[in-house]
Amino acid sequence: MLPVLLALLVVAPPPDTSWPHQDLRERMVQQQIAARGLTDPAVRGALRSVPRHRFVPEVSPELAYADRPLPIGHDQTISQPYIVARMTALVRPDSADRVLEVGTGSGYQAAVLASIVDSVYTIEIIPDLAASATERLRRLGYHNVVVRNGDGFDGWPARAPFDAIVVTAAPDAIPPPLLDQLAEGGRMVVPVGPAGGPQDLTLVTNDDGKLTRRTLAPVRFVPFLRPEP
Repeated sequence: MLPVLLALLVVAPPPDTSWPHQDLRERMVQQQIAARGLTDPAVRGALRSVPRHRFVPEVSPELAYADRPLPIGHDQTISQPYIVARMTALVRPDSADRVLEVGTGSGYQAAVLASIVDSVYTIEIIPDLAASATERLRRLGYHNVVVRNGDGFDGWPARAPFDAIVVTAAPDAIPPPLLDQLAEGGRMVVPVGPAGGPQDLTLVTNDDGKLTRRTLAPVRFVPFLRPEP
């Protein structure tokens, strides 16, 4: 059985206001987020506050805030800031929400969500990434995030239902357990398609028990990994 790594639930930390990182984040938000029409003030505020450079410490701060995905090891990536912002906005996060993330990676998307919502439960299948994300989030003060090393296909039944689900790797089809764990009124955003594409960013909504799927845009994500048999 894969080990479980946990962080305690408290509140998100104050924003990093150190120079030049604050200026880099402001430029990122203005040029990459606001310029593309994303107006949600909570999402823009989260992107301004989360120190993205701390989630990719092997690159320069300027590159950390660039408009591109970046490698984080183990053939995985951290998504470009706009994609993180858009996926966050699509689930319409609220301060009372409980959110499931599948694909923790370096922990950046979880930190952005944690800056807005009540609690984030995030699953990472690669043990080294789960361990480093747990330590990074703890060190930076994102204690309203719980990290688990395991198979995200099954979701997190013990903590379900979730007001929002964000999937940061592309399955060929949406895992049925994730659909089952979406709360009434909940929203899930997930890239769907084979490794190497074509993949579609897909929004799933649960209204009165009826699941509706809408394809939004072509995207390119790392594949959704499963445990080896």
